[in-house]
Amino acid sequence: MTNWLPNLQRGAGPLYVRLADQIERDIENGTLPPGTKLPPQRNLAYDVGVTIGTVSRAYALVRQRGLVSGEVGRGTYVLERIRSSRSTGANGQPFGGTRASVPEPGKTRMDSTAAPNVGQADALTRITERIARDHPADIASYTRSLPARWLDAGSQWLARGDWTPHPDSIVPTLGGHAGILATIAAMTVPGDRIAFEEFTYSHIARSATVIGRRLLSVAIDEEGMVPEDFERVCAQQHPRMVFLVPSLHNPTLATMPETRRRAIVEIARVHNVWLIEDNIYGALLDRTPPLFATLAPERTFHVGSLSKSVAAGVRGGWVATPPPYASRVLTAHKMITGGIPFLLAELAAQLVLSGEAFDIHDHVRAEIGARQAIAASLFAGRDFTSHPNAPFLWLKLPEPWLSSTYKQAAMEEGVLIDDEDEFKVGRAGATLHRARIAFTVPESHDCVTRGLTTLRSLLDNPISGFDNYG
Repeated sequence: MTNWLPNLQRGAGPLYVRLADQIERDIENGTLPPGTKLPPQRNLAYDVGVTIGTVSRAYALVRQRGLVSGEVGRGTYVLERIRSSRSTGANGQPFGGTRASVPEPGKTRMDSTAAPNVGQADALTRITERIARDHPADIASYTRSLPARWLDAGSQWLARGDWTPHPDSIVPTLGGHAGILATIAAMTVPGDRIAFEEFTYSHIARSATVIGRRLLSVAIDEEGMVPEDFERVCAQQHPRMVFLVPSLHNPTLATMPETRRRAIVEIARVHNVWLIEDNIYGALLDRTPPLFATLAPERTFHVGSLSKSVAAGVRGGWVATPPPYASRVLTAHKMITGGIPFLLAELAAQLVLSGEAFDIHDHVRAEIGARQAIAASLFAGRDFTSHPNAPFLWLKLPEPWLSSTYKQAAMEEGVLIDDEDEFKVGRAGATLHRARIAFTVPESHDCVTRGLTTLRSLLDNPISGFDNYG
């Protein structure tokens, strides 16, 4: 047993969190090496002047973080640290990013909009077992051709209102992201400019730069992309393609009205600009204004997937292309991804064709609605944008908060969110002092409530989290 005593003056937040953080720091710096037995809870509580409950919660938290093991009657021991699996560059340093690929244990993830768990595992298990039984040779090999049922599934999933894309126009993809990037790669060349809404799903913008495309930013307002600014950008900068999220826009939740969609289409035709319509959140709506795919079928690549409304881990996505270009996008997708695995594509197709994807979709929408109601209640009186079918809200921060400092303060309190910089195409975008708060990943309504309560308390008591004086 060690004579170790923690310093609880350091850090921010509740005492039990500070104690857990101090234990983690001292494990990291070698003060508490593997195998060390931590002090009994009663002894430590007496030594540092806190309650036994505080120590008990701190020990439970470091167990959740995978740092210690504890057994009744034996005590709590420091575990061997597992080497990080993060990718490293040539200099041995981990590749950077704006989000942790795997959050620290004990953190509440409110920076992801993946479909919530509504029991999808039962259907996924049943269908996967059937595929393994019926297609053993196919799942053991490479995918050489696309069965017609995969195209039919994409046509059914993407269909909206009176529009159903022809199966021959469908390209099955490894999720929406891969489909969008494949479309950019297929229809543009290195050096071409791609226009984006000034706040957008910026991972696509960053991916476009990796394959040599240049980025342009177009102003948006409460109705989405501003046609006048799109016209200016087209006339002055000559983009080859524009990427749009016109329904339940991420992160502003704007849904572009029909008149504006028609204006964007007219500008795109005049300047010969391809359109990518990302309808991944639009699939959560009962109805939307006319799709770009119906207003400009000759130049619109319409993208959808299962990730927000069924199950993100299936990686099921489809692109509906203007008819002559399906093979082009398919080839680009294969070059970028190495090809679509039979198991995943067949799983996505069977989910749709069996009708189970649509049943899960309905349960997901109901769960999102319940969580959205919790968020709306807890943030009542604050300035935010929401929608009953949206898996996040767009929060306006009061003084003195900046978006980045609010994100940092939230992280120090154990909640991961996205600041507005996460969605900017470039450095010249507007400053809105907003943050996106998602709530589909926490495992229960209680977890959602705790995370949102923490975020609300930061707004109500800004000085406590504005600067940790570290």
